[in-house]
Amino acid sequence: MVIGVNMAGNKDVLGLWAGPEGTHAEGAKFWLQVLTELHNRGVADIFIACVDGLKGFPEAIATVFPQTQVQLCIVHQVRGSLNYVSWKQRKEVAADLRPIYCGSTEEAAGQRLEEFAAKWDGKYPTISQMWRRNWDHLTPFCAYPAEIRKVIYTTNAVESLNMSLRKVTKTRGSFPHQDAAMKLLYSALEHIAKKWTKPLKDWKAALQRFSILFGDRVPPWELN
Repeated sequence: MVIGVNMAGNKDVLGLWAGPEGTHAEGAKFWLQVLTELHNRGVADIFIACVDGLKGFPEAIATVFPQTQVQLCIVHQVRGSLNYVSWKQRKEVAADLRPIYCGSTEEAAGQRLEEFAAKWDGKYPTISQMWRRNWDHLTPFCAYPAEIRKVIYTTNAVESLNMSLRKVTKTRGSFPHQDAAMKLLYSALEHIAKKWTKPLKDWKAALQRFSILFGDRVPPWELN
């Protein structure tokens, strides 16, 4: 599933794909094909792509849209971190991770990560290693003010849409073939998308910041 936000700040579903039956579709090769298709269909540029932690996904984006900033979903990163933590300490560890992604700057976030590591590396060293390994793709949102970060640093819009689609398929049980399932999902997407009538919250502020960071990649008439 790919959701895009156009220059007016409105969401739209750019595509829904199903991988070959019996295989895990979400690999780098699969997403490279998806991104190539989007480019061929007219997506000329992407400022920021927020993705989950699939291996090879950032490289696939860089191949087709080399100027795009890749932001790993912070929510997925936190969930992945907590997988290493005992149930009794999850709440405390989650609270200590929060200052990292709430840092006012990348430097401040880095300092919070070092503080987290000093406290937890003795018990959960894998967590700080994960954050350091993905750091370049976890911190692009730090260049933006707090009020527009939610536009950038989470794939929650996709997760929410997937949840709505699961409710549709759950009531149907099984399908005779993949095309039948895709037709039902497409119909559901059309119904859901009709509700997306307003631009994202604080979109004008986001667009002004994009105009500074991305220069002439933002058409001047879009700023009016």
